[in-house]
Amino acid sequence: MNVPEIQEVKKHLDELKDKGLVKEWVLPYENILTRLTAAIFFLTPTEDSKLDEIWKELDKHPRLTYRLNEEKKLSELVWRVEFNKDFEL
Repeated sequence: MNVPEIQEVKKHLDELKDKGLVKEWVLPYENILTRLTAAIFFLTPTEDSKLDEIWKELDKHPRLTYRLNEEKKLSELVWRVEFNKDFEL
């Protein structure tokens, strides 16, 4: 699926990778997503000291939430990032 909001976040994550803030990021099941609020991104920063800058950058997209990826079921990357804060169907 080509969801413009998801494409924007992916482009932004690539830019953060190019800037040396994000080491790696992934979006599992991208081909079945129809809206940004359903997307679960995972990322690993290049350094933990870069996290504040990463969150500040990603907060430009609506409804940012993030937490440590403790389950490691969908990805081995360190942080789980979503854009569904206070979103209700």
